[in-house]
Amino acid sequence: MSPKPSRSRNLNRRSSPSGKGQRRSSRPVFLSSENDLRLQKFLANAGVDSRRNCEALIRDGRVTVDGKVVTDPARSVNPQEQDVRADGERLRLPAFKYFLLNKPKGVLCTNRDPRGRPRAVDLVPSRDQRMFTVGRLDENTQGLLLITNDGGLAEHLAHPRYEVVRRYRAQVVGIPTSETIAELEKGMHFSDGFFRFHSIRLMKRKGRSTFLELELREGKNREIRRLLARSGHKVINLERIAFGPLRIGYLAVGQCRELRAEELRGLYGFIEETQSRSTGRRRPRKPKPDTSGGAPSSDAVSKGKSAVRKSASGKPANKKSSGQKYGSGSKKPASRKPASGGRPMSEGRGKARAKRR
Repeated sequence: MSPKPSRSRNLNRRSSPSGKGQRRSSRPVFLSSENDLRLQKFLANAGVDSRRNCEALIRDGRVTVDGKVVTDPARSVNPQEQDVRADGERLRLPAFKYFLLNKPKGVLCTNRDPRGRPRAVDLVPSRDQRMFTVGRLDENTQGLLLITNDGGLAEHLAHPRYEVVRRYRAQVVGIPTSETIAELEKGMHFSDGFFRFHSIRLMKRKGRSTFLELELREGKNREIRRLLARSGHKVINLERIAFGPLRIGYLAVGQCRELRAEELRGLYGFIEETQSRSTGRRRPRKPKPDTSGGAPSSDAVSKGKSAVRKSASGKPANKKSSGQKYGSGSKKPASRKPASGGRPMSEGRGKARAKRR
């Protein structure tokens, strides 16, 4: 009797991008458009190679646009209307794909590793397409990881401006006190920035360890482990259970599945919400003063002030005349001249010389 296929594989077939569920989801229009791309980025998105290698390919004259060789990687192209080829092969953008992976420990969130260690992108059925992870989990952390070929969506979710919620479950040494939790939520300074938890919740205790649910709004390098280690509670196990509106659920470690249609709609809606919230937080510009009538404009006031500073002779006020220094109508007192000639002697010098005599 053949074994029953796993639930994750069935989900993959049911939510294939060629199905109706994926097509009903509407991608936000403000994400980077695929109709106007830099040539270097288009080649990378088409799965040719990394951006750096694609740049070398273009500069070597191996890429043509509408039959003409192009050697500028920054050249803008429209893949929908233009014929772009690399070594004579027509290039097209693949359909966007979104995979949810429960990353196991020992797997790296990188597209290139010189040591040949296992990578997260190797655990999804990419079919020779260039996939990349949205954000990162360190090698010893497991849990939810979004893998896609949608660069605009990945850039939005990873940007710290949008404060996408990242929720973790951690097992730590010892039992944190309320003072320690308050200190962790307040934050600590490190050499590379300021780290803090947005919220901490005690889940349960197991022997001399404690399970915590932690929430971050920005992902930084080993932020959780460094914060807890400084507070005296070293991390034993760490797992990410949520990223934005996505939840890990019952997905087994090392397994992946494509996002369901409702999950993709929720993700697009979440992106639109964070975009509008970020735009609303921006400080509005001060309106320009109305110079059509009523109160004088700032330029007119400044010109009036400068006109007042001018003296009657028409010279600027910062160049003081003798009348301004000693009062209006008065003149600078004449210097005393010695009887035998020579340079003028001031009144003070004359008194001092008379005392010495």
